[in-house]
Amino acid sequence: MADAEVLVRLPESLRGAFKDPMGPVETDAEVLLGDVSGSLIAVGDVVAYHFERIGRTPDVAVVDGLTERDAVDPEVADTLEASGARRLEATNPAAALSASMVRALREAVESEEPVAIDVEGEEDLVTLPALALAPEGASVVYGQPGEGMVHVRVDEATRERARDLLERMDGDHERLWELLDANV
Repeated sequence: MADAEVLVRLPESLRGAFKDPMGPVETDAEVLLGDVSGSLIAVGDVVAYHFERIGRTPDVAVVDGLTERDAVDPEVADTLEASGARRLEATNPAAALSASMVRALREAVESEEPVAIDVEGEEDLVTLPALALAPEGASVVYGQPGEGMVHVRVDEATRERARDLLERMDGDHERLWELLDANV
């Protein structure tokens, strides 16, 4: 299926670049939300759940039904399912970014209404294209296993870091940038 084609893969040599958080780590969603001034993109089920639980549906939520490779708790799944967000579907393998994922993410970021992307596979690298696509001042929040939620505000520096990491992956960068159609 062409839409699920892998655009880029994370090489073993680059895995260490993802160990350190890209921004401040917070364990309290309300405190983190106090620092959000633009649109909110939540990458990960537990992150999206914490925002839903305090009454803030993310503008974009990227979820795969897993947390640290295990199925999320029923309460998390039910809360996310009950969200008022419009649903999109994408297929994305682990340690990679697919055309399906990038297209869905672009549609979600450009939407005027909240959108949840249900990923068949994994959303482990979606933070990078989210930083490339999100408007200036937006917040991309992802989970850091065992630590909390990482808050990355979108600006020129964070876009450049995301672009650099994407460029260092193996694959078809020209096609990736074409699908992102990002100004990065």
